[in-house]
Amino acid sequence: MSRGSPTTLEWKFSQVFGERAPGEDAQDVDIISAMDFDKSGDYLAAGDRGGRVVIFERTDVNDLRSRKELEHLDYGPKVRPEYRYKTEFQSHEPEFDYLKSVEIEEKVNNVRWSVTLNGSQCILSSNDKTIKLWKLKERKVKKVKEMDLNPFVRSENALLAEKSFLAGQQIPSVTNGNLLEWTNDIPNNTFPSSEGGVTKISSIGEAALARCRRVYAYAHDYNINSISNNSDCETFVSADDLRINLWNLEISDQCFNIIDMKPANMENLIEVITSAEFHPVYCNLLAYSSSRGFIRLVDMRQSALCDQHARIFQDREPHGSTTFFTEIITSISDIKFASDGRHILSRDYMNLKLWDLHMEASPVATFKIHEYLRPKLSDLYNNDSIFDKFECCLSGDGLHFATGTYSNLFRVFSPRDGNEEGTTLEASKNPYRYAFIYFVFQYSY
Repeated sequence: MSRGSPTTLEWKFSQVFGERAPGEDAQDVDIISAMDFDKSGDYLAAGDRGGRVVIFERTDVNDLRSRKELEHLDYGPKVRPEYRYKTEFQSHEPEFDYLKSVEIEEKVNNVRWSVTLNGSQCILSSNDKTIKLWKLKERKVKKVKEMDLNPFVRSENALLAEKSFLAGQQIPSVTNGNLLEWTNDIPNNTFPSSEGGVTKISSIGEAALARCRRVYAYAHDYNINSISNNSDCETFVSADDLRINLWNLEISDQCFNIIDMKPANMENLIEVITSAEFHPVYCNLLAYSSSRGFIRLVDMRQSALCDQHARIFQDREPHGSTTFFTEIITSISDIKFASDGRHILSRDYMNLKLWDLHMEASPVATFKIHEYLRPKLSDLYNNDSIFDKFECCLSGDGLHFATGTYSNLFRVFSPRDGNEEGTTLEASKNPYRYAFIYFVFQYSY
């Protein structure tokens, strides 16, 4: 296919992690609750309800280099992304808030790749109340082998007797009793042991170890719903239902409250914060969504408390008659900036919407996800399913969007293909894999 023609994506199953035997039930603690790719796409982090974070690493780097070499051709090689298990660590433990007499689950709600320090990867993880910064460091793994008794290392009595014998021979010796020429012959990777043998250390590979560098706690009265890294590589924000706090990565005991939506009287509360996201380019711009279907863009340079938004995005076009459920289904559950910094992708219960920062009155594109459920809103309200939250994401080039739905299905949209209905894919290789499953799909031109 020539470069000028539109691209057609062909989605194929690629890989599954955490395979289970047929008939084996999934444990609740193994169910994935948060995940994030780093900017390069070489690493994937997945957090689960048990408080663990599992890291996967991409292994087809050589294939990617070959693909770049063939970019000048009209076709590219079919490279399947492959990931392998790298490491895992326990990010959070169950806690108890004695002041409020409530239990704090260990479930990981958010994971975000952070800055790279001295070649080490850093990642932020959070549960309902606490955020932690983890550093992943590659370390060489060495295996210790105990060798046979070495004649160069003697017992204390033997050394004393030998020293007396050598006194008349005038052979140079060292302070530990070994002959000088003998010590020169000992390999560098052998060390005397306390039992008279020689310990040999050999390297058997590398492993990634996680170490907690910072703990950011006691700053949120309500459950944390999102965290976002700033492009300045120094700060990040954490948001709960009513407040957004600004943190410095190197300061864990102090933060700045930049947005506070808590009214003087809680009976006057009309909306809550649902998600917050930093602009990918401008470190002073921050967007956050609300339960009323608003997206507010604020400029942190205007004031210390950013209660006055710079812009507000709201779909003002009528979409049928207003009902009791209208406000509920318009609540935005997630927002994501595109890599170009000009567009924002938002997800409410019914639709996936693409916004242009230059157009505040309406989205530039709307993709219907749950339109078939509109006649069933009353039933969904009765069983609380109408309050389910769904996330959204964009591809690195910003040309493809994805979001989830029910029955292990998710939808992928590529507006430039001219297909507004998108592609529906099932996130299941077979009916026996329910939990701890993540799929990586490839596309070919």
